Amino acid sequence: MINVGYLGNSRKGKLHITSNDISSAERDAKKRFRLSDDMPKIYKKIGTDKFMKESIKKYEGMRLTVNDPWETTIVFILSQFNNVKRIRLITKNIIQRFGREIKDDSGNAIAKSFPESSDLIGATEKDFRDLGSGFRAKYLKDLADYCTNNIDLNKLHSKKYEEQKETIMSIKGVGEKVADCIVLMGYGNLEAFPIDVWVKRTIESIYFNGKKKKMREIQEFSYEKWGRMRGYAQQYAFHTGRQNGRNNG
Repeated sequence: MINVGYLGNSRKGKLHITSNDISSAERDAKKRFRLSDDMPKIYKKIGTDKFMKESIKKYEGMRLTVNDPWETTIVFILSQFNNVKRIRLITKNIIQRFGREIKDDSGNAIAKSFPESSDLIGATEKDFRDLGSGFRAKYLKDLADYCTNNIDLNKLHSKKYEEQKETIMSIKGVGEKVADCIVLMGYGNLEAFPIDVWVKRTIESIYFNGKKKKMREIQEFSYEKWGRMRGYAQQYAFHTGRQNGRNNG
């Protein structure tokens, strides 16, 4: 078990980590929170215009995270036409139903692990639907079968962006946006540029005077403008666009 807390204010502070294996916990936290990223270098690469410079200044220190590819894939399949509160609830339901018990040194069950694809292989579409997944149940069923029998998601880490994305899109229920989310958050590949409604609106408003653009046009624009660091540009564009949208009602 690893417990991570943050001591300090929003601008400056330290991570506080407790674990029985502190060395392993520190390595895991460093990887998950991308603490090795050279943020000044990244800011210099993506901060090429007024909007991005202001976004960086306002949300300086905001980083991407890297998570297990399998867990990331399930969560982003659940994210389709969904909200964060329900995604968390369904994910907790899946863990509670199919996760393996985690025990402390005394043998007491203290939590459950995120289930592997092999743990879900016997589940039916109804099982997933009963956990609140709705129409996504059929995709979860296909995902468990596919990732157990046809694909090892952990073998994609060394692949290039295009191959990672193409492979992920071979999974039923995974379109271009979800695939980019998985490549960015599950593999830490900064070439990925997920385009949701907030990113699309923001890019069109800031860089195209509000003119509607196709997803492919925005993808091409993002690579030309921010190159291999565009994953971070997406994060700042997304967060700024969403916050501005909320502030404007």
